[in-house]
Amino acid sequence: MSDFDEYLTQDARLTILKALAQEANATMNETILTKVLETFGHTRSRDWVRTQISKLAELGAVRTVHAGTVVIATLTQAGLDHVERRSIIAGVARPSLGN
Repeated sequence: MSDFDEYLTQDARLTILKALAQEANATMNETILTKVLETFGHTRSRDWVRTQISKLAELGAVRTVHAGTVVIATLTQAGLDHVERRSIIAGVARPSLGN
């Protein structure tokens, strides 16, 4: 993976965490997260989004459950701490100040 591809991947992971943080229940399914990523210029397949959700789960930033064929992600405290700049999760872009 090139440096630019890694940058895009880490930015997409941050976008996922931020989207989850904005939800009242901190939860979204992979289909909605795919649309959120498209809004921010990350036009990727649902399978690619699922892979990123799985990586975020490995990093402890989200918890996942499967509902039939759909993956549902819920933000963890570690993921929220990253979004709010209280800690850093390697492999996820750092949020900018004030965002």
